[in-house]
Amino acid sequence: MPFPVFLTDDATRDLEELYDFIMLNDSAKQAEYVLSQIENTLSRLSQFPESGCYPQELLALGIRDYREIFFKPYRIIYRVVNASIYIVLIVDGRRDMDSLLQRRLLEA
Repeated sequence: MPFPVFLTDDATRDLEELYDFIMLNDSAKQAEYVLSQIENTLSRLSQFPESGCYPQELLALGIRDYREIFFKPYRIIYRVVNASIYIVLIVDGRRDMDSLLQRRLLEA
């Protein structure tokens, strides 16, 4: 049975900002393509919630509460809680992940 996938408010904002950025700097067609591919990735995650790996930045701190999947270069970081998947971060993996993860996940 597929796990339901929920986007946190932060992840929803990430997706909106990503879409807007691609639309402004590339094209509406590319923004739609990226959004579609991320949605496909989340659909697969629903079927295989444990398929993601532990983010290296968090693993180095001994944190195994979060997993991540990729639609390169984008990283989707999530948590599985009570047979539900919570997407907490959708971000371009070329960003400074250490400070972003610290602000978003560790200080929350």
